[in-house]
Amino acid sequence: MPTAELHRSTSVTDLREREGELRDRVTAILEEAKRQGSAAAEVSAGEYRGLAVSVRKGELENVEFNRDRGFSLTVYVAGEHGLQKGSASTSDVRTESIQAMVAAALNLARNTEADRYAGLPDVSEQATAFPDLDLFHPWQVETDAVVELAQRCEAAGLAEDARIGNSDGAQANTQQACQVFGNSQGFLGAQSGTRHSLSCVLIAEANGAMQRDYWYDTGRHPEVLADPESIGKQAAVRTLRRLDPRSVTTGKWPVVFAPVVAAGLVGHVMSAIAGGAVYRKASWLHDALGTEALAAHLSIHEDPLRSRGVGSAAFDSEGVATRAKQFVANGVIESWMLSSYSARRLGMATTGNAGGAHNLRLTGRTLPAAELLREVGTGLYVTELMGQGVNGVTGDYSRGASGFWIENGELAYPVDNVTIAGNLKEMLKQVEALGDDVDRRGNTQAGSVWIRQMTVAGGT
Repeated sequence: MPTAELHRSTSVTDLREREGELRDRVTAILEEAKRQGSAAAEVSAGEYRGLAVSVRKGELENVEFNRDRGFSLTVYVAGEHGLQKGSASTSDVRTESIQAMVAAALNLARNTEADRYAGLPDVSEQATAFPDLDLFHPWQVETDAVVELAQRCEAAGLAEDARIGNSDGAQANTQQACQVFGNSQGFLGAQSGTRHSLSCVLIAEANGAMQRDYWYDTGRHPEVLADPESIGKQAAVRTLRRLDPRSVTTGKWPVVFAPVVAAGLVGHVMSAIAGGAVYRKASWLHDALGTEALAAHLSIHEDPLRSRGVGSAAFDSEGVATRAKQFVANGVIESWMLSSYSARRLGMATTGNAGGAHNLRLTGRTLPAAELLREVGTGLYVTELMGQGVNGVTGDYSRGASGFWIENGELAYPVDNVTIAGNLKEMLKQVEALGDDVDRRGNTQAGSVWIRQMTVAGGT
């Protein structure tokens, strides 16, 4: 399809203009829930708009405009031994549809078991301040211009080297979201944001074998995105350096997790200290509060009010105020990650983390990335992980990996078909240092992570 046929603006309506209507809808749903007999209720409303473009080998493959709206309701009714809970949702704002949604939620609630831990957060915990976090920056761009950006990105990568003869394409995306949350205790808050991204996946071939790799950038403001040519060229560099991989000698070796995969280690810690896993004792850290569970130099910070942060939010999915904190300080587990429900189960107070964490950062003993490799000397540098071999209860860790072998303190040659194994309890206490090469694109930011020793097994 010629791009001229798709020439239109992606920003016909600034979604923040919908905030007032969404607030009114949330208020009306809460009133209807009260009218039908709920003891308490909470409503989440959201409207989303976006454009996604993909190209391959210079040709337009797909253009997708999305426009979605939805309302989710949770109601509580009084039971003999606590509150009974029911939920329902709809995308239809007609009065009869709202009434039907409320009735359905109440019907479910009256047929569920009472739970003495269920209910809305304490009023004192609800957010009362709503700072401007600078999260909303619509991309005022025409569709054909977005297509051109994706084409330029892919073309730069394909032109980098004759060995790159194929592509899985380049994608450009722009999204807007406006979300409103309210409850029957008088809380009503709105959060709007934008996300833009550009990515490229390339395929190179040498000696009859092919390798694939990618690169991307993302941000709240389109102006912070790297230029498309640099993204395409970086995808090419990453793809080419994977050609002619070797295996490795099975044994106990130092392992360095590159920044693109190091954030996953933080994710394993956060899953283990999440309240739900802790109160069910389904976590390898369920009894670790107040103890040194990570290397003594490591800390994990949360900064939910960071300007333009990917995970920034003034309140969590229950309307509880977010705040900066340390989940881990100098290796010691300082706090669980709690919603109101999990906090009650543990006899504690919510940490404002219903729905997850906001803008995490791993810090510790930090070295320049090149110096870190020199100190490692010999070992494995992991750039990609495969499989789901992580046991959240025991901490056992075994995953497929690819990356590079480190010799004489430098990346020597690519390796694949490798398995790395250990236990998270031991791995995270063996973190020798972090790199200064922090990946700042995601909700979790980390540099390279050097683990003193893991079992590394080469393929057959």
